[in-house]
Amino acid sequence: MNLLETIQTPADLKQIPRPDLPLLAEEIRKTIVEVVSRNGGHLAPSLGTVELTIALHYVFEAPRDKIIWDVGHQTYAHKLLTRRRERFHTLRQHKGLSGFTRMSESPYDAFTTGHSSTSISAGL
Repeated sequence: MNLLETIQTPADLKQIPRPDLPLLAEEIRKTIVEVVSRNGGHLAPSLGTVELTIALHYVFEAPRDKIIWDVGHQTYAHKLLTRRRERFHTLRQHKGLSGFTRMSESPYDAFTTGHSSTSISAGL
């Protein structure tokens, strides 16, 4: 079993020792590449925020602490760490997971976002 398979929520993430977090980041990247290769999506923004996502969820207490993403396409790792790993293969498919954050999809999504530059107004 890999590390990603042990995580349903950020609370599970916090049980992973810090030295193992780079391995988790590698597993997340591999999963994102596999799914986006099949379904399409925005690969670079999500691959670029893997460590950031892990750090945010490792330190903060989501969903109590709201994490606001500027670009919805940065959130694929966030989805994998917040109760959506088992459905991640449905990303961007009819009746599947959204390519963006969506409040109706998860309590871990602080607001519904689109392409970019909505974070400041959402945060206010």
